[in-house]
Order: sequence, then structure tokens, then C-alpha cells
Amino acid sequence: MRAGFVGKTALITGAGRGIGAAIAGGLARAGADVILLARTADQLDETANAIRASSSRAEVRVVTADLTDDAQRAKVIADLLSGGPIDVLINNAATVEPLGASATISPNQLRQAFEINVIAPVALSAALAPRMAKAGWARIVNVSSSVVGHPSSMIGGNAYAATKAALEAHSLNLAAELDGTGVTVNVYRPGGVDTAMQGWIRSQDPQRIGAGLRDRFVTRYHSGALITPQESANALLGHLLGPDGGRTGAIWDFGDTVTA
Repeated sequence: MRAGFVGKTALITGAGRGIGAAIAGGLARAGADVILLARTADQLDETANAIRASSSRAEVRVVTADLTDDAQRAKVIADLLSGGPIDVLINNAATVEPLGASATISPNQLRQAFEINVIAPVALSAALAPRMAKAGWARIVNVSSSVVGHPSSMIGGNAYAATKAALEAHSLNLAAELDGTGVTVNVYRPGGVDTAMQGWIRSQDPQRIGAGLRDRFVTRYHSGALITPQESANALLGHLLGPDGGRTGAIWDFGDTVTA
């Protein structure tokens, strides 16, 4: 992978495992220093150690925080603003919960989903964007889902579909707002990835989340249709490191793979 981000600093949320960890490793190999943010310290340490072992040039910083907590999110933002510039922001952290029939989902459960899937990435982008615009160059990517293109395909996942649709609307609106500043904002739909989240859905009681939803994830897994986190991350990095990275307001899909 070419070193296209030498001298840049990238913040990746949800970087402890799965797609986030793979993206962070790819950005480090492309020359960026990386800030890894997630809730679970041991997962972050594992990602950080792997990056240090494979990318000796990269500086790696670990930030353990729950972005759904107002106080923790505010502290993270304050610490980021008091430090050096953030040139690349990958909003990857997400939850698929709550799952089940819409009538069984409480307002508080729905609120929690919006906190991590929408409010956290919006808050981070809003805090960092002014300084990014002043610098005249930055890249923001919000990781979404193909469910936004076909919301009816995930019965039992209403909250997930709704939050990812909201994230995409925010992204395209922010891209228009920042157009001409040198800050690009794009969406990435990562495809069907064999992550811990997918494994967790397959393990759930079908009576709780719906037999149709669980069967759909089980069938895709056994059919071999899922890709690895690294494959998905490589597709994103292909867009980010190529000409697409300089464009804004796009929805990149795994199926539109560009080699980095």
C-alpha cells in the first residue's frame, strides 16, 4: 500500500476490532499516525500492538472512552482539540442493537442507538471540522451500511436502519456545507463482513430478534458470502488514498472496489 498519508494523523473510532482495527492498520501502513478510540482497553491494546509490529514508522495513541456518555465524549473532544491536528476522521463505531419487533423497542433503547450511531460521529465531526477547514485539508468518512439502500431487507433491525440512514443524510449535508474548504466528507458501506457483530446476531435467540433476521445472518455466513474485515478495509482505503479521496459527498460501496 502506498504511503499517501505520511505526516497525517488519523482518528478511528471502533478501532478495537473488526473493520475499525483493519482500517487503522491500513492507514498506519499508508504513513499516518493513528489514534485508536473504543470502549474496550484490551482490544485497543491488541490493535495498537499489531500496528506497532507491522508499521514501525507510525505513532499509535490509544483512547478508551464510551462515546455514548456525554461526559466522556466531551472529554475526548476537549483532549483532541488541545492536541495536534486531526487530518483524517473515520467514524466507524456502531451498534446493531436494539433488535426485534419495533413495538418491543423502548425509547431509551432507541436513544442509545442514536447516541453511538449518529450523535457521536456528528459531535466529533462538528468539533474537528472548523480546525480541519482552517488547515485546508482533511478527510472524514462515516461508515454506514447497505441496509440504507434497502431498509425493508432487515426486518427486526429498524433502529439500525434508521440510524444509518440518518448518518448518511448528515454526511451528505455536511459535505455540502464544507465544500470548497479542502475537507471532504464521504460515506462507506462496507458490505457483508464477518465481524463480531455478525457473530453475535447469529448467536441470538430467534424469539427475541426474530427468526427471519437471525436466519438471514446464519444463511449468509454458511453460504460463504461474507468478506473479511481486511478486505472491506482495503476497499475503503482504495477510495480514500485514490482520486475519490479528493471528492466529497459520495457514497462508496464495497462493490465499487478500488485498489489502494
